[in-house]
Amino acid sequence: MERTETNAQPAPEPPGARQRLSALREALLHLHKALLESERISYEASFGQISSPYQFLHLVTNDPWFAWLAPVTRLVAAVDEKLDAKEPLTAAEVELLVREAGALLVATTDGEGFSRHYDEALQRSPEVIMAHAATARIIRSKN
Repeated sequence: MERTETNAQPAPEPPGARQRLSALREALLHLHKALLESERISYEASFGQISSPYQFLHLVTNDPWFAWLAPVTRLVAAVDEKLDAKEPLTAAEVELLVREAGALLVATTDGEGFSRHYDEALQRSPEVIMAHAATARIIRSKN
């Protein structure tokens, strides 16, 4: 049986794919930071001042108060994985992550979990509103 070798080259990245995904990443990071700060302020109003950055990190990673932020954290990690991968990005991969962001960033007053907490953060923080608007622009853009 004769062995044949294929030298198939991966398809080149679509123009603008990496830039769009990078812009989404930056917007999500900015939104995540605004959400963390908003939650920190809310937490401190209920429980008192957080004494150090280490304590804040511990709370963010272990306290149920901050658990609702995990979907944003996971989405940023998924975007990072695609941007750091050795394989070229595909349009489908980029669109999937953009759609995930769009589906996640929906605020509802009568929902549960992320959507309800997200609505509360939008109601109390102008920084969250601005970061949401910037992220929404990227999600709606076609390039």
